[in-house]
Amino acid sequence: MAITLTVNGTVHTVDVEPEMPLLWVLREAMGLTGTKFGCGIAACGACTVHLDGRAVRSCTLPVSAVGDKPVTTIEGLAPQGALHAVQRAWIAHQVPQCGYCQSGLIMAVAGLIAQNPHPTDAEVDAGITNICRCGTFARVRRAIHDLVREQGGAS
Repeated sequence: MAITLTVNGTVHTVDVEPEMPLLWVLREAMGLTGTKFGCGIAACGACTVHLDGRAVRSCTLPVSAVGDKPVTTIEGLAPQGALHAVQRAWIAHQVPQCGYCQSGLIMAVAGLIAQNPHPTDAEVDAGITNICRCGTFARVRRAIHDLVREQGGAS
């Protein structure tokens, strides 16, 4: 079935089943492999993308549920090659170790900061439920605190 999606600002038509998870449409049908498969049950967050500006887990989201809402993947987070503020903070704090989960973490944090530019630690804990097996959570928190300070918030 032909399904039309707007991904990273570009309209794409893909021939996939409507119940296919968005993750596999992105990776297999569109070749956007920055979004990772982790658990397949929306628990780990490696598959996090933005749907209409909000962070969502794409491994269990049927492509038919996307509708006309724009999708942003890690590949589209930094248009025109300028790094997103979260990506800059990740580099400054050397957040990644193995890096596998990091695109999902970056997308989750970018979504949180877009919705709440000055989150408290409790809001970070509630909003960022991604799993990093390397345990980079302390660096993630420091990067978020720097982002909040950079945006004029108290952290």
